[in-house]
Amino acid sequence: MRPPTEPLATLSPRTHVCDGGRSLLGVAGGVGGESGLVRLDDAEAAAVAAGPVGGELARRLLDADLADPLVTPRPVDAREVSVVVPVRDDAVRLGRLLAALREDLSPGVEVVVVDDASRARGEVAAVVLAHGARLVAHRRNRGPAAARDSGLREVTTPFVAFVDVDVVPEPGWLERLLPHLDDPSLAVVAPRVLGPAARPGDGAVARYEQARSSLDLGPAPAAVRAGGRVSYLPGACLLARTAALGDGFDPRLRCGEDVDLVRRLLAAGWRVRYEPGAHVRHEHRTGVAAWAGRKAFYGTSAAPLAARHPQAAASLVLRPWTVALLGGLVGAPLLGRRALAVTGAAAGLALVGRTRGLRRDGSPRPVRAAAVVVLEEAVAALWGSGSVLLREQWPTALLAAVVSRRARRTVVVVGVLDAVADHRRTGPRLGLLPYAALRRLDDVAYGAGVWAGALREGSVRALVPVRVSRPRRPTGRGGAAPRW
Repeated sequence: MRPPTEPLATLSPRTHVCDGGRSLLGVAGGVGGESGLVRLDDAEAAAVAAGPVGGELARRLLDADLADPLVTPRPVDAREVSVVVPVRDDAVRLGRLLAALREDLSPGVEVVVVDDASRARGEVAAVVLAHGARLVAHRRNRGPAAARDSGLREVTTPFVAFVDVDVVPEPGWLERLLPHLDDPSLAVVAPRVLGPAARPGDGAVARYEQARSSLDLGPAPAAVRAGGRVSYLPGACLLARTAALGDGFDPRLRCGEDVDLVRRLLAAGWRVRYEPGAHVRHEHRTGVAAWAGRKAFYGTSAAPLAARHPQAAASLVLRPWTVALLGGLVGAPLLGRRALAVTGAAAGLALVGRTRGLRRDGSPRPVRAAAVVVLEEAVAALWGSGSVLLREQWPTALLAAVVSRRARRTVVVVGVLDAVADHRRTGPRLGLLPYAALRRLDDVAYGAGVWAGALREGSVRALVPVRVSRPRRPTGRGGAAPRW
């Protein structure tokens, strides 16, 4: 095993460099979150310009998602890591996964398979035995969170990988993830979850999922944080520090247990990262009914998660000035030029406020730097509000469209612009019209799940889409995951 080390970091290509290197600005979170502005003194700016940095400066840049850690893939020591696989009645895919793990992992890496009360227990046990894995069996079905926890209790290594049975890791995935955990403040790191490789006979849903899966968090590495570009990790494949997990996943959750774990770790001061340089393949549902049903199932997790993590419940996080900006745009059909004046005034006041703050910090070009910040926040707010309107709040939008022609035009325009922009961004092997139809069906199914979950929980917290917030400084302190 390697001793813990402090990370080295290099500036992300997504970071805007302003003021001759003294102001660094990251892309604002996809839900209108913090814009990641960091001010540097002359010595820090020179260090960043010269190349990789370490120490406290590296921490600041990594926590603000302005830099990416420099890690080198390395062989896996069997004494370092174990693998936990939850399964129920899926012996064929279990065999495929165990074969891939044995082919890729170092000899001696223990694989613990937790059978969550399969109806065909003998088949599962035979596959486990054939591949030299260890079997833990539940007498009754308790769900994926409880199955992972049962496996976690059997782990004696400092690190543990959780891999779902419908996943096939690509070669080298663990070698790329493991060096991240040399950083003692990091609790969890996850790979990019891709769909199956493209095939000539793929249908429309398969091609859509290859471009825009709910589990695929994109090609850019990120610090996982509330309001950031990446704010959760899918539990399909995770590598974690065993000591950081406490009791592990919450077994009361049948969906969203992975999001809950990440939020608890972040709240406890641990760091969490997304590393798309490591890939795994996930077998998505490709039948329209099964696919839409899965999207709705994901949506049902919003209400219980909102009850557990109210500060992270909002679908859209706005700044005070972006609230005024959106208000002016929404009121434009009724108020005309007066609404545009409100919008202009909001942006102008934000620009003045940012400029003053940067000038106090000694910025040589405060207006230019402030303009970049304000533009980033405005774009994030507009994009995020459109997403909320079409996704979590589509029943509200539909009702407004029925009773108001102006609202109907707004919903149509937003829906078309969203589909066109997303089609261009993802570049799917699918025409614009079928992609747009599946994009809207994706939103409708997920939103229906959110509303169904809220009704079942008897709480509207998950249906309150907007929270107004000011920037918060990341803490970066280590700690244990709180117990339930």
